[in-house]
Amino acid sequence: MAISVIVFVGETIKWADDLAERLRNVNPGAWDDPNAAFGPVITPASKQRIESLIESGITQGATCLVDGRGVVVDGYPDGNWVGPTLFKDVSTDMDIYQQEIFGPVVCCINVDSLDAALDLVNSSPYGNGTSIFTQSGISARRYQHEVEVGQVGINLPIPVPLPFFSFTGWKGSFMGDLHAYGKQAVRFYTETKTVTSNWKATENQSSGPNMSISLK
Repeated sequence: MAISVIVFVGETIKWADDLAERLRNVNPGAWDDPNAAFGPVITPASKQRIESLIESGITQGATCLVDGRGVVVDGYPDGNWVGPTLFKDVSTDMDIYQQEIFGPVVCCINVDSLDAALDLVNSSPYGNGTSIFTQSGISARRYQHEVEVGQVGINLPIPVPLPFFSFTGWKGSFMGDLHAYGKQAVRFYTETKTVTSNWKATENQSSGPNMSISLK
């Protein structure tokens, strides 16, 4: 699970430049490379798709602070390598915002207030996961109650719950009537039986079987 859009509220957009500086020192690599932050994407077609979306972001007017195309990893010239990519000045009509990229690409959007941030998130057709980073308990509580997303993190980057909770994606991020694993998965594999009882105390209760069955 990877959240690929950062919504900066107010002047926090200045942190995008700090993030870009850090990402320039993050590199992909082979599984046994201790300096590698992540591996290759899954297929050449996936790499081509990611790079085409990066190109579309630039063409459609986003500012590419870090471009991960053309990365070379020593010893693996044919690997499906894509480096960290960071955009700012992204708008909701751009392909890099509307499509799930499935690659190391992050989009930065700037809004003026928490109200605007909630409107932005809730207007998305998807509702898998979201996180808020704040020192304000009031803002965090309001966000967790008003955001229309099934998995919410507060000061945590990946809001995926532990296995005994259910996967709770909403809207276009979920299909079906019950969520995977956790209590809802138990319900999926369980037939429910409801029993209603009414026992009344008597003075002389028989020690032997005494029962009747009603079938309707």
